[in-house]
Amino acid sequence: MKRLIVGITGASAVIYGVRLLEVLARQEDIEVHLTISTAGARALWEELQIQVDINNFRLESLSGASSARVIYHHESDIGAAIASGSFRTEGMIVVPCSMGTVASIAAGISRNLIHRAADVCIKERRRLVIVPRETPLSALHLENMLKLAQLGVCILPAMPGFYHFPKTVDDQVNFVVTKILDQFDIDAGLIQRWKE
Repeated sequence: MKRLIVGITGASAVIYGVRLLEVLARQEDIEVHLTISTAGARALWEELQIQVDINNFRLESLSGASSARVIYHHESDIGAAIASGSFRTEGMIVVPCSMGTVASIAAGISRNLIHRAADVCIKERRRLVIVPRETPLSALHLENMLKLAQLGVCILPAMPGFYHFPKTVDDQVNFVVTKILDQFDIDAGLIQRWKE
């Protein structure tokens, strides 16, 4: 079974993280290790009216469904399996990824489990995908993302395309989620691909 880490931070567009979890929870060959920052829980409430208690987390509160293959780790649990390079994973997705998280990862500062798990992916040369959602971008934001890109991190901004003729917000969310999943060779059949 493949293992993927998903981190949800306090950037806007938290719908991408929720949809990604919904899709991954349906994949029978994937085990998801989830961590949500305090700011991520706040964004879930402010943008989607989803109340998540990170101290007493239940997947049903986030996705409406339960899955034994989604394992939650509190953001302060620095002893969690995903904080160690000896715990093997396919990699990690931080979606959405706040600029504060980008800066912490770029500087190698582990203030919470999301930062530490990302640091582990970089040091172990595992796939790390960050999905920043900020506009406009300052020179500091761009410098931090460039530093991460030079370390092999995939910078995948939450920028939906339009060549698949989206008709709804869901279509646009599915486009970005498909791009994220493509980084791990997972095809969930969410969109009509170019020329297909």
